[in-house]
Amino acid sequence: MNQQNTWNRYSDKQVKETDKFAEAYMKFLNKGKTERECTDEIVNQIEDAGYVELEKLLKKKETLKAGDKVYAVCMNKAVAMFHIGKEDLEEGMNILGAHIDSPRLDIKQNPLYEDTGFAMLDTHYYGGIKKYQWVTLPLAIHGVVIKKDGTTVIVNVGEKEDDPVFFVSDLLVHLSQEQMEKKASKVIEGEALDLIVGNKPIKFEDPEKDEKKKKEDKEDSANDDKAAAKDAVKKGILAILKETYDMEEDDFCSAELEVVPAGKAREAGFDRSMIMAYGQDDRVCAYASLAAMLEVKAPEKTACCLLVDKEEIGSVGATGMRSKFFENTVAEVMNLMGTYSELSLRRCLSRSAMLSSDVSSAFDPTYAACFDKKNVAYLGNGMVFNKFTGSRGKSGSNDANAEYVAEIRKIMDEGDVNFQTAELGKVDLGGGGTIAYILSLYGMRVIDCGVAVLNMHAPWEVTSKADVYETKRGYVAFLEKSL
Repeated sequence: MNQQNTWNRYSDKQVKETDKFAEAYMKFLNKGKTERECTDEIVNQIEDAGYVELEKLLKKKETLKAGDKVYAVCMNKAVAMFHIGKEDLEEGMNILGAHIDSPRLDIKQNPLYEDTGFAMLDTHYYGGIKKYQWVTLPLAIHGVVIKKDGTTVIVNVGEKEDDPVFFVSDLLVHLSQEQMEKKASKVIEGEALDLIVGNKPIKFEDPEKDEKKKKEDKEDSANDDKAAAKDAVKKGILAILKETYDMEEDDFCSAELEVVPAGKAREAGFDRSMIMAYGQDDRVCAYASLAAMLEVKAPEKTACCLLVDKEEIGSVGATGMRSKFFENTVAEVMNLMGTYSELSLRRCLSRSAMLSSDVSSAFDPTYAACFDKKNVAYLGNGMVFNKFTGSRGKSGSNDANAEYVAEIRKIMDEGDVNFQTAELGKVDLGGGGTIAYILSLYGMRVIDCGVAVLNMHAPWEVTSKADVYETKRGYVAFLEKSL
């Protein structure tokens, strides 16, 4: 396949459009560093575009018809949106499916402790990471604390210029001879990824207490003062949490607090052709999918966008793709259209076509030996299609059938979308997966496609502006066709 750099195809007008789209995308990344924050931003955007929440329609017992826009949210971490098409829903949908969770550090339920003058938060890493990449970085804490009375406290600290940041320490190079001899996977152990959050002990003495009273109380309070001083830094942090968030230590038990790199998405390169940011796997495809849904005007088939959680840990749980959230939501939509039956639902799902919108690895000249140059995605060469993913012998893969690949090729060519085909890397080196195989269980046609990424799963990932824009264009072309 003759791959072509997208920038060489663009007119000056298209370059400006690409920069404008990239600017909006970076703002989305800055607002959504967690799946909850992504969901909030997505809902804000689609409601402005006329989407109505499914629950509201159900309560009012309203109906749906062609042209209507509806969405559903699952536990504030997954979103399904539908732009009802002209064709009967039983004939299937055109579906874009991406995930909005990303690798990170999660704060444990009993995390706060003090060790030799440092207040620390114990963490558990989420998803596939190189643990050594997370040390000595400025880190931020995002998330929610749900108190026993049901009150939700939103936490977001480390992003503003005057916010404090947090960090995981590393051994100084002068003493690291033994450390440097370890395997990369063992240089930093998972239990060593504890966040340093303070170093200043709280003051327990009352400055107004007179000397005589102090002497009288000295003997009785000696043991109490000694015990208090033992965790003085930890108690200082708890005092700050109480003052700032009205939060007690026990409230960590019902909190979801995520540790992510602090800082905004940035343009990269002298030519500003790339984007460097946290969480682009897979929020880059999620944003391109969202933008495509908002751009489509009157689809023939119902256009659907599914943005889910937990892909990085196997698509498990109520908000992951393995749950019944999507299937249940489609059933509710069909019921509001007066066409629901179990058979109609099964026909709808089996006759649907899907683009599993996830990222692919980009060729990195520094590590060229890991890639097959004939079958790899190149940064700047457009939207990427992966006929299959999986690892080694295609294990765990959805392998799209040739007939569907041919249909997709035709759509992209007719839409003048610059695209490339790729595999994740050399056959025996490893691999990866997406949500594609889960949707394929319904019998629908599915293929993986999205944006090529450098530094995938690292704290800071890199994409090409042109690839992001072309992927959005490809998604629009797909949604507008009746497959």
